[in-house]
Amino acid sequence: MAWLTRTFNSSIGKKLLMALTGLFLTTFLFVHLAGNLILLKGQAGALDFNAYAKFMTTFPLIKATSYFLYASILGHAIWGIMLAFANKSARPQSYAKVGDNPGVSWASKNMAVLGTIVFAFIVIHMKSFWFEMHFGQLNLDANGNKDLYTLVEASFKQWWYVALYVVSMAALGFHLYHGIQSGFQTLGLRHAKYTPIVKTATIIIALIVPAAFAAIPVGMFFMFGM
Repeated sequence: MAWLTRTFNSSIGKKLLMALTGLFLTTFLFVHLAGNLILLKGQAGALDFNAYAKFMTTFPLIKATSYFLYASILGHAIWGIMLAFANKSARPQSYAKVGDNPGVSWASKNMAVLGTIVFAFIVIHMKSFWFEMHFGQLNLDANGNKDLYTLVEASFKQWWYVALYVVSMAALGFHLYHGIQSGFQTLGLRHAKYTPIVKTATIIIALIVPAAFAAIPVGMFFMFGM
């Protein structure tokens, strides 16, 4: 087991863990987005959204997976910070500007900052909704489920929360753009034939997923917050 410990304590090991957790978290985004899109139905989808929230917090397989999800979020953040410090130590003289190294994208050079913004948003987001769903005193809807929809609607009536959400999704987009490609590269899945496909798919994901998430609070704000 000593070799395993040494492997995952190495820079390569941390990058491997970052790749695996990052790709897992990307997959989760699609599941989360599918459920959240119910919110765009407004009050007509309130009962459906509350039923979805109950399913996501009570179904045994989902609950078991959620613990791995939380660990992945925390681990991804910790390994990212460790790698950022390691890279900083290895190259103490920062580039004056991105143009000094045209082979490195802006997103690549700012992954630590982007990751920090996304992680901070996740903490705020979980406090606002996850914590309240599990431990808050929410009213029950007509079907006897916790009325998370009303809480979400109230939150998205606040312009500053909507603005925070949109900025965080922009950061997520850039983070996904570099992170997904980097993850495939770390896993050794680079090939002249398939890399262009991966890059195209990454661009689509990095644009559509954050934009769809951002559309939810923006849409609800203009429906109910004005």
